[in-house]
Amino acid sequence: MARFIDVHPINPQPRAINQIVTLIRGGGLIAYPTDSCYALGCQIGNREGLDRIKAIRKLDDRHHFTLVCSDFAQLGQFVQISNAVFRSVKASTPGPYTFILPATREVPKRLLHAKKKTVGVRIPEHVVTQAILAELGEPLLSTTLTLPGDDEPLTQAWEIQDRLDHQIDAVVDAGECGTELTTVVDLSGDEPEILRHGAGDTSRFE
Repeated sequence: MARFIDVHPINPQPRAINQIVTLIRGGGLIAYPTDSCYALGCQIGNREGLDRIKAIRKLDDRHHFTLVCSDFAQLGQFVQISNAVFRSVKASTPGPYTFILPATREVPKRLLHAKKKTVGVRIPEHVVTQAILAELGEPLLSTTLTLPGDDEPLTQAWEIQDRLDHQIDAVVDAGECGTELTTVVDLSGDEPEILRHGAGDTSRFE
């Protein structure tokens, strides 16, 4: 059964955050809130966790997984950012954006897009997510929690526990979170390409 962990949305309890991070470091897969819907998350090097995410979401090698980072400095360790792209990404973070960029050698090959060798990165503006990332000390390997056959992502912790009780290890409940998907911008080519219009303003990429 998935553990149900209540976390205060404004002042996350250190004990609860420590429980979540201990579970992640132990190979656990969690459902956690962000500023843009719930996401599934595990450690970058958790091969079994990646396989579980793929099975839950029914994903193939063409899917762009996302590294959810605590800040811009951490993001820069995992993706290559040209001077031309730097300002746009910096100005849009933290916020509801996912950027597709060429990966550095810090990213395991199994996380990369099969053909493009790119990966998604984002910096969420969510107190609980940031608390988890600060304690973990590394990005979370993540993907939006939208189940096969559903038109919209899951946004209620109790429903996530009900539907994924035996497939994940914990559900983090911090009250209401975002219900709109991130805006996804591919910055790996010569020109920005908006792959998905979501919560973020896209004007600077058009």
